[in-house]
This record gives sequence, structure tokens and C-alpha cells, in this order.
Amino acid sequence: MAGKVVTITSGKGGVGKTTVTGNLAVALARLGERVVCLDLDIGLRNLDLVLGLENRIVYDIVDVIEGRVRLRQALVKDKRLEGLHLLPAAQWREKHAINALQVTRLCKDLCAEFDLVLIDSPAGIEIGFRNAIAPADQVIVVVTPEVSSIRDADRVIELLADAGKPAPRLIINRARSAMMKKGDMLDIPDVLEILRIQLLGIVPEDQRVIANTNMGTPTVMAGSSAAALAFMEIARRLRGENIPMTSQDPRNWLSRLTSFADHPKKNGNN
Repeated sequence: MAGKVVTITSGKGGVGKTTVTGNLAVALARLGERVVCLDLDIGLRNLDLVLGLENRIVYDIVDVIEGRVRLRQALVKDKRLEGLHLLPAAQWREKHAINALQVTRLCKDLCAEFDLVLIDSPAGIEIGFRNAIAPADQVIVVVTPEVSSIRDADRVIELLADAGKPAPRLIINRARSAMMKKGDMLDIPDVLEILRIQLLGIVPEDQRVIANTNMGTPTVMAGSSAAALAFMEIARRLRGENIPMTSQDPRNWLSRLTSFADHPKKNGNN
């Protein structure tokens, strides 16, 4: 069977979208999936750093699209996980170097070889975003529990509906239960009430994520932590498994999630 394309986007930068993409890819590969990460942040690539593959890049997506190399030549294989590959973004080109049709054709080729193509969408809602959602079978929106992040995500959800894409699913990243409890950060039910899309998972704030990224080791590979467990659970839900939200502190929000877990979608299904 052909693989699926999952685009991971946010609208706003700085919410940890690339970190989510990299760690989900690792988690899915550990679960036995054949996964390729496609970095579409042309000119500002970072997914290679999250995956610890920056020293192995020779070619990039623009080299493939412009026909200088074959797709297989540009793919970077992760030596730690059998099923994980990366197709990096070009570091020294402009975002207009590729277009949506080219990305769609490329993803079709990748789907012939991989179970999942995870696209790391650039920040914003311009050409890079349009390129990233064009081939998507599924879309994941990443937010942090902050007003600016939620506002931008709401706009992205509208644009996805306008583009005829399936209703996206939501990952709430860098959640801090103590701040939510004090009212210094939006709590989970508030976020879900505003966005009204299905919750895929919650990743708690974990300083080890930054440390691991600086060392080129995805958090999922770096041992047991709350964030690593959350990423593994999200990966299993993405595969269709019925996994409860067990990695978060039940004293803070789990007991309040039941009525919000499956909101009506904004994409014409309200």
C-alpha cells in the first residue's frame, strides 16, 4: 500500500514544531514504521539538527527537484534506526525555489517507498506553508498554550479548510501544569474550546528536550522522560492505536479532558 503524507504545521514559529516532527519520526520508526522526514523550511533548515544528521548531508530537496541527483542519493539514512530517513531542505536557496506541484510529485515518489512521509512545514502562511499542505493526507497543528500561538493556529485551521484538507489534529507542546494551575498559561480545555479540533496529544515542558537537541539526540532516543513518553504515545495514536492520555499529571488536567477530546471539526462538520 502507498504511504501517507502527514504535514506538521503551526502558523507561528517558536512552538517546537520541528522538534515535534523529529521526535515523532523517531518514535514511529521505533514502532516499526518506514518513515522519511521532509524538511520544507528552505533556507532555514533545522530538522537535521534535531535528528542529529547535520554532518551527513550532501544533497537536498532542491537538488532532487532540479534533477541534479536522484531521490535515493539525497536521502540521509539514520544509522541508529533502520526505517528512518531524512530529505533535508536547501540551506542556501529561497523558498520560491520549489512549488506545490513539485512537492506533491516528490511525495508521491516517497510514498512508494515509505509508510509515512512527515513534512516539517516552515512557519507562516505563505508559499512554504502552501507547499507543505499541498500533498498532505493528514495535517497536525502544533501549538503552545499561549494566546498568540492559539490565534495563529486558528487562522491555519481556517486556511486548511479553505484548501479542502481533512480536519487537522492538535498537539499541545510545552505544556506547564503549574502555570496553568496559576492561570499564567491557557489550560488544555481552554485551548480545545477555542480551536475545536481533535486532540492528538500533549507534550509537557521538559528542559531535557533542548539539551538533547543541542547534542543531536532526539528526546525519544535519550531515555525515559515525560516528553519522550508523550511523543511515543502520540506516535501510537497516529498509527490508529487507542492510547489514553497517560503521560500527563492527572491532578491538573486529565480529568477535564473527556468532554473535549473529540470536538466537531471546523472543516465543514460543525
